[in-house]
Amino acid sequence: MSSAASPGPITVAVVNDFELVVRGVAAMLQPYADRVTIAELDANVGVSQDVDIALYDTFSMPNLEEPVTGNGVEDVTHDPKVRRTVLYTWGTDPALVAKARARGFDATLAKNLDALELVEALERVHAGLPMLEPSGDPAAEPHTGDWPGRREGLTAREAEIVVLVTEGLSNNEIAARTYLSINSVKSYIRTAYRTMGVTTRSQAILWGIDHGFARDRARVRPMSDAH
Repeated sequence: MSSAASPGPITVAVVNDFELVVRGVAAMLQPYADRVTIAELDANVGVSQDVDIALYDTFSMPNLEEPVTGNGVEDVTHDPKVRRTVLYTWGTDPALVAKARARGFDATLAKNLDALELVEALERVHAGLPMLEPSGDPAAEPHTGDWPGRREGLTAREAEIVVLVTEGLSNNEIAARTYLSINSVKSYIRTAYRTMGVTTRSQAILWGIDHGFARDRARVRPMSDAH
């Protein structure tokens, strides 16, 4: 990959398995379009054009023990069309940051950044400047954005857990995937179940399937998107 920075706004591809999530991140960055241009939104598909940064949103956290190609997303850290790759995560656990670095991500940015802070951080990544380690409350909610279950009252963190429940992961597997304690996972599940109006795991899985917790497969190019 070339190391030369491109002139003008940074071009960014937002990558996740849920179209709702990538659209939410794009909306968050839209007021700063003079500094960051969203080249495309990729839900469960690979980046299709040259971009300065692929912002890999970790809603329904990928397993960093495995190559980041699971669930139909190309390995963004080795994609020749992507100049730099950023893991966009809750970002408070040093083990997660270390694994992301080992997987080839250029930086890890925390979801508790507001829109301007995220833009400034992306500009630092683009320029190749040193990054501060992400920090913050692992239970903190994003300042904006969208996610499955939001309209039904689930927080972003609860929704992430419900995705993994819907996919059949055990509590221990969810804890390992999200770098949360088993007690934290159980607490999120309890509060999510109350909001969802379910009492059993099988009911939760059916609720998730019925409320948009299945992964999408789509590519949107906002620069040519009428919406």
